[in-house]
Amino acid sequence: MKLTVVGGGSTYTPELIDGFARLRDRLPIEELVLVDPATDRLELVGGLARRIFARLGHPGTITTTADLDAAVADCDAVLLQLRVGGQAARQQDETWPLECGCVGQETTGAGGLAKALRTVPVVLDIADRVRRANPDAWIIDFTNPVGIVTRALLEAGHRAVGLCNVAIGLQRRFAGLLGVEPGEVHLDHYGLNHLTWELGVRLGGPGGMDVLPGLLTEHSEHIAAELRLPKALLNRLGVVPSYYLRYFYAHDEVVEQLREQPSRAAEVAAMESELLRLYADPALDEKPALLARRGGAYYSEAAVALAASLLGGAPAGGAAADSVQVVNVRNDGTLPFLPDDAVVEVPARISPDGARPLPAPTIDPLFAGLIAHVTGYERLALEAALHGGRDRVFRALLAHPLIGQYDRAEALTDRLLAHNKDHLVWV
Repeated sequence: MKLTVVGGGSTYTPELIDGFARLRDRLPIEELVLVDPATDRLELVGGLARRIFARLGHPGTITTTADLDAAVADCDAVLLQLRVGGQAARQQDETWPLECGCVGQETTGAGGLAKALRTVPVVLDIADRVRRANPDAWIIDFTNPVGIVTRALLEAGHRAVGLCNVAIGLQRRFAGLLGVEPGEVHLDHYGLNHLTWELGVRLGGPGGMDVLPGLLTEHSEHIAAELRLPKALLNRLGVVPSYYLRYFYAHDEVVEQLREQPSRAAEVAAMESELLRLYADPALDEKPALLARRGGAYYSEAAVALAASLLGGAPAGGAAADSVQVVNVRNDGTLPFLPDDAVVEVPARISPDGARPLPAPTIDPLFAGLIAHVTGYERLALEAALHGGRDRVFRALLAHPLIGQYDRAEALTDRLLAHNKDHLVWV
């Protein structure tokens, strides 16, 4: 089995390598290729990756290259974890929207649109080259904004599934609060990428007992503190929103906080510098503790589980090739208030035939309305990413529920185009 990681020079990669090494019985990789145009970073990450494999006794080979076509030749699956423009572009995404009184964030709002515009054309070019190399290869997209990028891939006919670590992170937290193994916890996790709610927390599988009411009764203060939302709000909602809902439920408060503190991009850039220094140490043969602060917690477990099921490997504790996992997949009636071609983030049964969403519960209009609103924005965002044009950018911004005013949309359009002219060929 050959896997290729596009963006293999990312400081995230040792987290992924650690999972591949520990869970090698589930995903028996023979060849792992890390590809990245940043060859200096790639060699540092690749060296650590090989040492992790060696320490944990993984027999597979790890190669590094800047040649994408060579990297994807004969591959069984490709994992995308790239960032077009790097942390410098992220820093811009998180700052210029604040000038207009809007949240500055890399996956939602105006900053999220900028990232989509930079990313979608690059990802589609990579996917086309993967398809030429092996039309049966699976593409696992971890590149944000995952929902929009996955929709672009699916509309272009690629074998793709989107992956985010929000659901697996919540699963692990709930398991800890309940004192059970993570595999015993199933989430009724519904919505769009970075716009989801846990409508139920079930023990033993999709049809198990819902223990969410008890979790909220006993642990709402702890959960609310992690989400940075009021405990009273969680109790009124009766569900657990993802922490990205804070940008919607407390937008103005978040804008003021972001104006007063260093950007997350600046924090991550400093962490990346230190991580790369650590990776250069030839004695280091495990992922450093600092990596946990970088983000992407449990990313490796989620990626291994998804790749194993798509490629016919055995999930934990069973011999069947398929498993249930939260992924980003074409709607096809799962949420009946959305068009079939929308991409939703929901529990799905994963097998070598792809991802089949489980039947969804009835979604409260309080959540369904926002889901539908953002879905409309995502459709317009993809049109802007595919076809360009100032008017398409303006329409997407005007449609976003965090913007929605024409003067703000105009000002944000000007700033978005000015800050991204080096990445958008049509500007």
